[in-house]
Amino acid sequence: MNYMQEYQHWLDSPSLSNSEWEELKAISGDEKEIESRFYAPLEFGTAGLRGVMGMGLHRMNVHVVRHATQGFASVIAAEGGEAMRRGVAICYDCRNHSEEFAREAAAVMAGNGIHVRIFDAMRPTPELSFAVIHYGCTAGLNITASHNPKEYNGYKVYWSDGAQLPPQHADAIADAMAHNDIFNGIKYMPFDEGVQKGYITFMGAECDEEFLKCVMSQAIDPDEVARVADDFKIVYTPFHGTGYKLVPEALHRLGMKHVIPVPEQMVIDGNFPTVVSPNPENPEGFELAVKLAKEVGSDLIIGTDPDADRVGVMVRGRDGEYQCITGNQMGVLLLDYIIEARRANGTLPENAAALKTIVTTEMAAEICERQGVHMDETFTGFKFMAEKLAEYKRDGSYQYLMAYEESYGYMMGDYVRDKDAVTATMMIAEMAAHYFERGMTLADAMESLYEKYGHFAERTLNLVMPGLDGLEKMKNLMSSLRSAPPKTIADTEVIRLRDYQDGTITVPEIGVVGSTDISGSNVLYFDMADRCSFIVRPSGTEPKIKVYILARGDDEQTCLAAVEKYSNYALELGK
Repeated sequence: MNYMQEYQHWLDSPSLSNSEWEELKAISGDEKEIESRFYAPLEFGTAGLRGVMGMGLHRMNVHVVRHATQGFASVIAAEGGEAMRRGVAICYDCRNHSEEFAREAAAVMAGNGIHVRIFDAMRPTPELSFAVIHYGCTAGLNITASHNPKEYNGYKVYWSDGAQLPPQHADAIADAMAHNDIFNGIKYMPFDEGVQKGYITFMGAECDEEFLKCVMSQAIDPDEVARVADDFKIVYTPFHGTGYKLVPEALHRLGMKHVIPVPEQMVIDGNFPTVVSPNPENPEGFELAVKLAKEVGSDLIIGTDPDADRVGVMVRGRDGEYQCITGNQMGVLLLDYIIEARRANGTLPENAAALKTIVTTEMAAEICERQGVHMDETFTGFKFMAEKLAEYKRDGSYQYLMAYEESYGYMMGDYVRDKDAVTATMMIAEMAAHYFERGMTLADAMESLYEKYGHFAERTLNLVMPGLDGLEKMKNLMSSLRSAPPKTIADTEVIRLRDYQDGTITVPEIGVVGSTDISGSNVLYFDMADRCSFIVRPSGTEPKIKVYILARGDDEQTCLAAVEKYSNYALELGK
């Protein structure tokens, strides 16, 4: 069907409520709006679905959720009766319609004879990953759009290892959806009936407690925290989301006495009324936290995004103003601290390893090389890191200390296979207390690492390309960079191009000279003559091209100048 036929199919369906029908009828004279809602389904990938909420095939709504869940249920059922009995864990965040979508998904799973464990209220994303592993579920499902604006929601899928869905299962779900009408063929058992018949059961405080025990097991030196607890202060904001309960609890269990929440942002609200976007990568979201931190004299500000898988940090500088610690910087701070602290207390494994993505700072690799710790790189996404950890475990090759990516995501321990802001917040607080005892902030600590390991700087640029035209523009940009790669970028020579789609390594004027260790992702990685890197890839969840600039130089000014010149070039690319 074309988009107008699909639109009519929805209007004619008895499955729509009166309000849903009215929403669609109201756009009957706006063909462009009809096209944007019905030109194609939301694409189902290994991360699931994500889109703007509203009626339509290319929107997040109960019909799309039921349709996707029917496909997911067929994949679980294909594993056999035992897989259906082990069932699926379901979680949801604070967003508008998240609980409704979660209950609809549970109703479809129950209608397919699959056991459901659903949280009794919203929970952090990492606890869903934990629950899948802890209860031995076949799969997991989380209704969340992470740090996206309020208009969005999403459908995030996991497999039995607690990591996001393997590609073959994602493909199987997408195939099942393609062969099943969005309104017909959905097996459905009303939620309350599913509870009554025992197909749907609830998770709650018991799961929280087991998760928190694992979180606290990652603490390395709580005694150091105790020594500064009377004086050290932390301002915390959950950005109206799921971190509001477990993050402060983890900090208190660590021994922090002064955890001061931002009251306006402790209010659960899917409209995120106090911020433009609930993304801890954006400094403007911390305005209320900074105001409170100045009032109470806090040393540290911590913010977690609505589903509490990402964490952002601000620290007080010597001038009394608060400055951001970037995701790249926090990763190297944690990595260096964990190595040093575990070595000091005798718990550093001989076969220690760390993981980062290919677009994350090379400073992490420098730290590992100097510290005698193995490092592996993966594509963006913690599912790839989870695959590497499974390989370590299977082969008995390495014990990992932490895994992280530049976009404010960190993972530690063996109980979660995704970004985990609850554990990361606890470890950041311990590390900050360690430096506080030595009269240093995390900003001071970062400067000391630059002195120790050399100077690095990074920047990520988002070249937003919305709408149907934007998708075509993204495709054309990647195609042109691949077919006719530039020999210079920002007046600097390209010495090597790594195309991670087919795995080829190309040197200008010579041609293909080798292959990358990993392949199969739409990423172009330009190695520059000045030791910098210029990396381009389309986002997997949003209509934008992401450009990563990784700079290395003899001093801070050299690095910052390189970041600036490559940023200007990138912005021209996006026009």
